[in-house]
Amino acid sequence: METPYDWVTIIIFAGLIVLFLQRSQGVARDHLWQYLVAAVGCATTNYLGNEALKLDSTAYHMAAIALGAATLGFIWFALRPFSEPSD
Repeated sequence: METPYDWVTIIIFAGLIVLFLQRSQGVARDHLWQYLVAAVGCATTNYLGNEALKLDSTAYHMAAIALGAATLGFIWFALRPFSEPSD
């Protein structure tokens, strides 16, 4: 927990865990693979960001930020964290 990438990805991952635990009660709305995709996106974003800081690489920073935004977009559109459950 030394870099901003560590903190941001852990916060997103913690939110993903809370969403999974809330949705694991009752009727299934999501598939487990959707959470796996989001978790791998967080892990890869963290890796690329930490490598960017280690190597001082602008390309790695851009890739980490783009993948982080794509991961958040996936969570927003595929998992819909703020939507009401449909009956």
